[in-house]
Amino acid sequence: MKTRMVALLLALVLCLGLAACGETTDNGGSSSGSKVIEVAIWDNNQLDGLQKIADEWSKTSGYKVEFTVPGWDGYWTMLEAGVSGGEMPDVFWMHSNNAEKYMNAGSLLNLDEYIAKDDSLDLKNYFEGINQLYTFNGSTYAIPKDHDTIAVIYNKAIFDKYGVAYPTNDWTWEDFAAIAQEITEKGKADGIFGTYCNVGNNQDGWYNLIYSFGGEVISADKKSSGYDKPETIEAMKFLAEKILPACPSPDSMASTGADTMFLSGLIGMVSMGSWNVNTFYTSDNAEDYAWVMLPYEDRNGNGTCEKEERCTIYNGLGWAIDAHTKEADAAYSLISYFSSKEAQIKQAELGVTMAGYVGCSEPFAKAFGDMDVSPFVQIEEEGTLIFRPYSKSTAIWEDDAYNALVAAWSAPETMEEVVRGIADKMNKTLADE
Repeated sequence: MKTRMVALLLALVLCLGLAACGETTDNGGSSSGSKVIEVAIWDNNQLDGLQKIADEWSKTSGYKVEFTVPGWDGYWTMLEAGVSGGEMPDVFWMHSNNAEKYMNAGSLLNLDEYIAKDDSLDLKNYFEGINQLYTFNGSTYAIPKDHDTIAVIYNKAIFDKYGVAYPTNDWTWEDFAAIAQEITEKGKADGIFGTYCNVGNNQDGWYNLIYSFGGEVISADKKSSGYDKPETIEAMKFLAEKILPACPSPDSMASTGADTMFLSGLIGMVSMGSWNVNTFYTSDNAEDYAWVMLPYEDRNGNGTCEKEERCTIYNGLGWAIDAHTKEADAAYSLISYFSSKEAQIKQAELGVTMAGYVGCSEPFAKAFGDMDVSPFVQIEEEGTLIFRPYSKSTAIWEDDAYNALVAAWSAPETMEEVVRGIADKMNKTLADE
């Protein structure tokens, strides 16, 4: 009798346990027993590919992954509200503009213990600049998700219409400026411009020019501005004198993005980040578009391109976890899978983005059918990768630079004076870090 009673009690406990596992969870789990990991991103172009990768993880984890895509501005508003006491997603992206702020605030889960126990993850396999970005006081707070580079997209139909030869990978910044001016002059009656460069296009625009000229935005030790270096001033004066005259008006560029103007057939060519490829690949006029590597600056005057003369700014997002999530183990399992070599290759194959895992981006060059996007990968072999300039106060000094440069865009002859002023203000901001 006693044995039978114990057996009945064990059976009852087991049944209750199974019932509990099948119930809907507080965070939205399904009645089939799976729980939910909530993931926030800001780029809808990446959603389908990331969902496919997440679904592979879900097959063995018992968790469903649900994405939220509020857009860039809405994304940071959401995170700010979450830090202030609202709800945070379990997993989300981090960016160089804000990583230091969120790490310092204690909003991100310290991943050290998880990484130490994770035999499948070795941070040495990822781009060093991205690892450094998400390290704070010796600890890691995000795992590299991807990296990006910059290339130039051009509209073959516009080049053909005005009889301008297509650019090739051996072109210089002087060639870029001359082609842009030629298109602007020939397309004047049609309202067509050679290129586009807004104040805000730093990573995918004038930052690349600065480093190709041998300048810098911030010193390697992040203690001083590089805007007052002679090479930086030379690059920005080149921009003012030879590139801006081939662009739409500053007001037009301030109100309309480069992608919109280019897709509207108003721009002959423009530098773009690899994160934008899908925008053009899925457009109605995709067959008119082609990519070429960024130009180089012949600093050595020998007529050949040295690696340090062709520079591309690269950046990398990180997979971060809410410091207060109730699903920390599962959340880490997910981001570890996202950053695994297998998933990083899949990310590139699907055309989501280039990999954060070194050597896994080649499939990205072949992910867009007849559209050849190999210049984004090729520049890694033939140029120099410069990690996007940042420090603890990036958001401050970057906005200060944007605001100051508005005057130089409207009055290009003031460019040197403006950038020297940016350096002074930036140095004061860096001194307060």
